[in-house]
Amino acid sequence: MSSEAVEIRNLTIEGARGAVAAGKVTATALAEVHYARIAAEDGAINSYLALSRERALAQAEKIDQMVAKGEPLPVLAGVPVGIKDVLTMQGAPATAGSLILKGYRPPYDATAVKRLEAAGAVLLGKLNCDEFAMGSSNENSAYGSVKNPRALDRVPGGSSGGSAAAVAADFAVATLGTDTGGSIRQPAAFCGVVGVLPTYGRVSRYGLIAFASSLDRVGPFAKNVRDAAALLQVLAGHDEMDATSSDRPVADYAAELQKPVEGLRVGVPEEYFGEGLDPEIRAAIEGVLAGLKAAGCVIKPVSLPHTKYAVPTYYVIATAEASSNLSRFDGVRYGLRDAEAKTLAAMFRKTRDAGFGAEVKRRILLGTYALSAGYYDAYYRKAQQVRALLTKDFLAAFHDVDVLVAPVTPTPAFKLGEKTDDPVKMYLEDIYSVAASLAGICGISVPCGETKVGLPIGVQVMGRHFDEATMLRVAQAVETGQGKA
Repeated sequence: MSSEAVEIRNLTIEGARGAVAAGKVTATALAEVHYARIAAEDGAINSYLALSRERALAQAEKIDQMVAKGEPLPVLAGVPVGIKDVLTMQGAPATAGSLILKGYRPPYDATAVKRLEAAGAVLLGKLNCDEFAMGSSNENSAYGSVKNPRALDRVPGGSSGGSAAAVAADFAVATLGTDTGGSIRQPAAFCGVVGVLPTYGRVSRYGLIAFASSLDRVGPFAKNVRDAAALLQVLAGHDEMDATSSDRPVADYAAELQKPVEGLRVGVPEEYFGEGLDPEIRAAIEGVLAGLKAAGCVIKPVSLPHTKYAVPTYYVIATAEASSNLSRFDGVRYGLRDAEAKTLAAMFRKTRDAGFGAEVKRRILLGTYALSAGYYDAYYRKAQQVRALLTKDFLAAFHDVDVLVAPVTPTPAFKLGEKTDDPVKMYLEDIYSVAASLAGICGISVPCGETKVGLPIGVQVMGRHFDEATMLRVAQAVETGQGKA
């Protein structure tokens, strides 16, 4: 079947795999029509940094041969997927959105990438992101800003802006992103798609170019909750290549989605509904809560009293870990090198000055300061103590409720350039997302409405450690209308 006959707008995993399995379309044609759409429309959005056409078409051909032979198909057979450019794919560029890694092609696949391909996914290419995943707007990429497909004058969110935009623009059926302090949930909310933050340790980080190792997590973007659950099923589980990977059993998420939400206790953290929350977002989430109540959920107010310390705590811990992780990028082993330098020290200095962007330099400086001999106890150690208090807040809340429902962001997608001159204002975009990151719990952003001017609104559902199943059940209730008044 020719690619021109394939309709990919709003195409889901079930729709793509089903069409391939039934012989209505070949996996090759499905990949080609996505590449045609990317070629025609991504110039305005800038979501892809590199395409892996040869690898994708080889995988598609493999799936087509399985269909022709009548062999059982894997769960993601023929499904076109994009990969955030902080995850390694053998033979494809891995820039992390930075000049310092320009030209680097890793010799191995990240575990998450390997698992997707083993499940039959067709990997289209690498997606744009904030440099080293540092940003809330995807304006920090060395390769140009990503635009929001829902409003081209607006940011798609960051750092996984390319991943969210590619799903929203139908440049992929699903994508992989990473979330350190909100980098999956916030772009999902801004672009009107579903984004999952798995529990820390649930999905392997092997092959992820690190930003902050105690915070970084890999997760999926999808067009609906069912697709997100299917992707998480493939990604989740122990990996001996990642020492932080958990061996906790993984639930059957598809089966869990069949269970009703009646009787579940939904907590509403009062600290997430204070000053600064956009009125339209507040109204949309109140509608979600009313709908969940109508579906039989018990709505309970809860308190997370240390929430006000979450942003400063995050920006001490994350920058300290970034300072350490990014010390390896020195012009010696891979990527950019200043060849004109006369001494080794000068080469390090010039390479890092030319290779890193302003935001990355800012965070390296902040982190180095926080870790320095005279300030370690005052900043980094104190931040870790506050992190423990934030985690205790969530654990206490989850004694009384099964999930928490809150905003993802204080505002809808803001305009390109609106906050680039004020780092503090930009950092405060993470006010509702960083606490869950620090605590290691799971979360999901689900579309729950639009503003009067048509910008997407997302709602955040947070669950206990390793209880993605309950989180997904409530998220699906929101999506299917049970969570709307």
